[in-house]
Amino acid sequence: MARSETKSLFTADLIVPAIGDAFRKLKPKELIRNPVMFTTAVVATLLTLLLVVGHDGLATGFKLQLVIWLWLTVLFGTFAEALAEGRGKAQAASLRATKAELTAKKLKGDGDAYENVPASALRVGDVVLVQTGDLIPSDGEVVAGVASVNEAAITGESAPVIREAGGDRSAVTAGTRVISDEIRVQVTVNPGQGFLDRMIALVEGAERQKTPNEIALTLLLVGLTIIFLIAVGTIPSFANYAGGSIPVAILAALLITLIPTTIAALLSAIGIAGMDRLVRFNVLAKSGRAVEAAGDIDVLLLDKTGTITVGDRQATEFRPVGGQSMAVLSEAALLASLADETPEGRSIVALAREKFGQTLADLPTGAEIIPFTAQTRISGVNIAGSVIQKGAVDSVLKANPGAGATAAATELRRITDEIARAGGTPLAVAKDGQLLGAIFLKDIVKAGIRERFGELRAMGIRTVMITGDNPLTAAAIAAEAGVDDFLAQATPEDKLELIRKEQAGGRLVAMCGDGTNDAPALAQADVGVAMNTGTQAAREAGNMVDLDSDPTKLIEVVGLGKQLLMTRGALTTFSVANDVAKYFAIIPAMFIVLYPGLGVLNVMGLTSPESAILSAIIFNALIIPLLVPLALKGVAYRPMGAGPLLARNLAVYGLGGLVAPFVGIKLIDLAVGGLGLV
Repeated sequence: MARSETKSLFTADLIVPAIGDAFRKLKPKELIRNPVMFTTAVVATLLTLLLVVGHDGLATGFKLQLVIWLWLTVLFGTFAEALAEGRGKAQAASLRATKAELTAKKLKGDGDAYENVPASALRVGDVVLVQTGDLIPSDGEVVAGVASVNEAAITGESAPVIREAGGDRSAVTAGTRVISDEIRVQVTVNPGQGFLDRMIALVEGAERQKTPNEIALTLLLVGLTIIFLIAVGTIPSFANYAGGSIPVAILAALLITLIPTTIAALLSAIGIAGMDRLVRFNVLAKSGRAVEAAGDIDVLLLDKTGTITVGDRQATEFRPVGGQSMAVLSEAALLASLADETPEGRSIVALAREKFGQTLADLPTGAEIIPFTAQTRISGVNIAGSVIQKGAVDSVLKANPGAGATAAATELRRITDEIARAGGTPLAVAKDGQLLGAIFLKDIVKAGIRERFGELRAMGIRTVMITGDNPLTAAAIAAEAGVDDFLAQATPEDKLELIRKEQAGGRLVAMCGDGTNDAPALAQADVGVAMNTGTQAAREAGNMVDLDSDPTKLIEVVGLGKQLLMTRGALTTFSVANDVAKYFAIIPAMFIVLYPGLGVLNVMGLTSPESAILSAIIFNALIIPLLVPLALKGVAYRPMGAGPLLARNLAVYGLGGLVAPFVGIKLIDLAVGGLGLV
């Protein structure tokens, strides 16, 4: 599974552009999107003007330092957002290079004639010819032909994939290269609306909309800011009542230490970084809402084949019936499978050779192959008038009516039930109308999948396996894999009904899919992860696209979603606790002259009121860049229940947020006093 390379946070090619962007984000129309930082900038502007024209009895050097640190507080906030966006822009640059200067061979009518046109001139419905060595000019569906395509430009994986008309592997993406054969592609998007265009916009942060949780938290921060603004505005009246006055610069400093600047400065960066982590994991989230929903998932639906099992059933055992010998059954199974190029057919040949000593390499001359069809569900071979058949048990019995009432048929049905209960799929083998036995095809459960489902259970997530198998087989595989529940013989309508039922119970549901028949369920699910190899309908219906087309990645997507929510919650907890501790530094310093009794709150023993105020403002500014790496990398997540998780966050980030200001402000106060800055 390919992942995008993780770039270090503090390299020159990220830091330097981010510094420039931080200054550009000081524009009022940019700042207004973050009301707390906008308020800080307004206060900094006010103090800058008062520095020039004001006469309030405060030392000019003291006021200058306040102004500098207030502006640095704003700049550190814009820098955090710019740095988060910069990491996405670095990846977007390579994606943009992928689609630059694409040209297309646009077909004229139904023939082979075409004209070369810029990819930007293509419109929905146009059909283009893509030959060996050509770059696919636009997102679309293969309508004719089959070809190998190198999708390394978007997935980072150099192994070619097959794209063909019809089925669930017909979608192609602009900028990927055909490396063999040729295909005809019908364009499904207009210029600027393709998969790469959306991916570039999202990883750059240009189209990132605030999520519901972000909006709610922003409203809370705005509310707190208004409350503290009103509270600070009433302080001069109390000061006058006590027979004194407090300079505007001091009031401004108090306001900035009261309002939640820390989390406000980091909030946008946390959201951008959350989506960026998904992109680096080769998952494209179409919205931040989808990432957040992944963190709150209650039920996870997973297809059996290719997700829980390795995808290709393997022959593990031959079961003879009617007194037939193992040698006769294994030879017949080998002959019926030599022309079968499916993974199951090759595994039957391997089992017959390796375990039962069958050495035949090729079919005898003149042998007539009986091809498998969906109608007969039987394949085999006709050798010199002797017919050997291999296929579904019911189909073989139907094709040989005389064998259905024999003792061998009764024994075969008993063996069939045993194989199904063991989680396998039985195939019957017959020769010239006589039943020889059964082949045990086993779905191989992926290594470590049971432990991964245990992790999900520890997260409080219920797993449901979706399969088209009969209930007996489904139950056996579900027990072996360790899933919590299963849906057998599932149709698209069954999947949709199950999702709606879970949602009606107040639960959030995630699922993955790649086919057009998965599109309704993907659209209905709260988190729908579409495989990049799937159809255009599936990719449009899902709110995430997995570039590696690895269904098991749903488990990591859930973890990344939880990490985003945890990071935001942890830093919010730290910020609130941090603000509470700062009050003990600045409030006693401000009012101790007017109300000497407040001296008991001066637990830090700071040098002077001016030193206390300046130290609190400096700490308020410096804590933002110190927390940027944590905001961008995310808080480490370990599977555990909500209760223990809350207790851990309160202990680590709540207690840490209380302790850090006491230590930090005291150290800064000692430095300020020692350097004679006040």
